[in-house]
Amino acid sequence: MSATKDPRPVLIAGGGIGGLAAALALVREGYRVKVIEQAGQIGEIGAGIQLSPNAFAACDALGVGEHLRAKAVYTEEMVMFDAIDAKRVASISLSEKFRERFGNPYAVIHRADIHGALLEGVKATTDGIEFLTSTKVVHIEQDDDGVTLIDAQGGRHGGQAVIGCDGVRSAVRQQYVGDSIRVSGHIVFRAVVDTADFPEALRFTAPCIWVGPNCHLVHYPLKGGDKFNIAVTFHSDQPEEWGSMDGDPAEVQRYFRPTCEQVQLLLRIPKAWKRYSTADRNPIEQWTFGRATLLGDAAHPMVQYLAQGACTACEDAVTLGLALRARAATGPAHSRCTSAPAWRAPRAWCCRRARWAASTTPRASNA
Repeated sequence: MSATKDPRPVLIAGGGIGGLAAALALVREGYRVKVIEQAGQIGEIGAGIQLSPNAFAACDALGVGEHLRAKAVYTEEMVMFDAIDAKRVASISLSEKFRERFGNPYAVIHRADIHGALLEGVKATTDGIEFLTSTKVVHIEQDDDGVTLIDAQGGRHGGQAVIGCDGVRSAVRQQYVGDSIRVSGHIVFRAVVDTADFPEALRFTAPCIWVGPNCHLVHYPLKGGDKFNIAVTFHSDQPEEWGSMDGDPAEVQRYFRPTCEQVQLLLRIPKAWKRYSTADRNPIEQWTFGRATLLGDAAHPMVQYLAQGACTACEDAVTLGLALRARAATGPAHSRCTSAPAWRAPRAWCCRRARWAASTTPRASNA
């Protein structure tokens, strides 16, 4: 680490995918980092996610691309089926021409595996990073000399800057922006099942979507083909609050009643579902506030249809690292962080346009 750098850590609120990516980006640029996570351990839960070429490019830049590639399942196409009559509607090739054009493959992976790849990269660094778990950030104080995070137990954590990687309900964003989450009214039921329980005729090495009226089902392989991810989405006809709980199979069946036998067969496979009421926030122009900046879902949360949440969080981290490197001689870390959102603006505008498209869909009332 350069002797000219401020020896105090950059504080990272949140130890998920975005938080670990940010920590890795900063440590690689010679900064000390302290990751503050409210969960009892650094880990990831959930189910499958899709990895587009930008995710591989970002993870390559963070030095963990090979870890990611070792865990991913590579796909040759994306397929859409009609959920009513089971006809194949369309497909998009993800083969060699796709990879040549975008420089990387399209793949699917379990959330825990991309988190694990980033964590392996972080653990490979011998110095400069500290983890603090079971600690919830509730307030930030800052002045010209530094920043202090205050946790729910009254603990105080000092540093030179803070990066809010604390998700949709970001405490950092709430303090500096104060906007509300936007409940979409769209419900996602997720499950991961053994491949042995999955219909052999439907074991495509591809993200497949079965589209019906106000509902759809997605499936693809995970864990080297040993598991299959199943995610079903429907538009709720009830007031919804953002959050997750155990899912009732009867609720899924009610919304998917008119679908074909193939879809019905898939719906009967999971022995347990996890139910997620989804939400995002309206786009904001400013992501940096003095010594505090936002990253990932804290900056630009998006609904699951874009399949870009983890990908763009990793992109944000790479961009932050590049901003620090490019302006290494021009001032302290907190001032260099302010340039990163400007570099990320083109992607933010893409998110804005996509989010606008999503906002035109019907929504359930917020509770």
